[in-house]
Amino acid sequence: MTKTTSTADQSSADQVSAGALIEKPRKPAAFLRLFGGGFIMGSADVVPGVSGGTMAFILGFYEQLIGSIRNFGRAAFWRPLLKFDLRAAFDAVNLPFLVTIFVGIMSAVVLLAPGIEWMLIHQPVIIWSFFFGLVAASIIVVAPRVKQWSWDRFLALALGTVFAFWLVGLVPVQTPDAWWFLILSGALAICAMILPGISGSFILVLLGKYQYVVSAVNTRDFTTLLLVGIGAVVGLVTFAQLLSWLFRRYHDLTVALLTGFMIGSLRKVWPWKEVTATMIDRHGEVVPLSEVNILPPLMINGAFNLEILYALLAALLGLAVVLLIEWVVQRAR
Repeated sequence: MTKTTSTADQSSADQVSAGALIEKPRKPAAFLRLFGGGFIMGSADVVPGVSGGTMAFILGFYEQLIGSIRNFGRAAFWRPLLKFDLRAAFDAVNLPFLVTIFVGIMSAVVLLAPGIEWMLIHQPVIIWSFFFGLVAASIIVVAPRVKQWSWDRFLALALGTVFAFWLVGLVPVQTPDAWWFLILSGALAICAMILPGISGSFILVLLGKYQYVVSAVNTRDFTTLLLVGIGAVVGLVTFAQLLSWLFRRYHDLTVALLTGFMIGSLRKVWPWKEVTATMIDRHGEVVPLSEVNILPPLMINGAFNLEILYALLAALLGLAVVLLIEWVVQRAR
């Protein structure tokens, strides 16, 4: 009898959780907030080393996002769709919510990709310092969401840190531009993109496709973008099933692991690097093959290195942006 009651309670809890995940925006202000959240996600996703999933986590709609995407692979969506009951099918995946987030993400990618690409080339220390501050603040904000720390949570934190630290230190490879590899790249990148702490853009870097995709965005190469997008949709729907299950069953453990991913990713966004090897890509351009993090010199030509001051200010700005977002979200709640 006790076992039956426990099962019923668990089922009820799952239904409540699912309902919370599929909360639907009703008012224009809600759509505006979601568009802004998507824009912030897209801004982070453009840069290798920063995760849009981290921004969604801080903004408070990460689990709702995963829950909505998850339903694309479930009967709640496909059963009414096959009966041409589009309203019920769209309700199952909270389509207005997803479309608003997606429009915000794509707006940021299209508007900010040229500027961020310029900053990465001409002011790398400043832009990396800014994103170092973003990631560091994200760790501060996300870690307390583990309701109770225990040995298994700390182990998950350590494993996530080691894995991300290893991953971001891998060397990019030369890969084909074939249609099947573009689809595969999109699938792998989107799985990383929705994980806080692991950058989908950096996965594209490892696969040798980051510059290729950014160039496709800037030149409006819709064929390339379509192939990458197909892979992203397939990878997103399948991977969301696992993430949603982990959040429902092992919430604290999952959050601890994701926090570890963010800690490990700080290796990638450290502003000062020394290139140890280069290669010539298929376009004849010299690109870094491997880099090591270094400390900047305090003095240059007998004067204080002002780049350190600028980098510190950029990092503090990134820190302030995340903490301000968290404060606004908490006030709204």
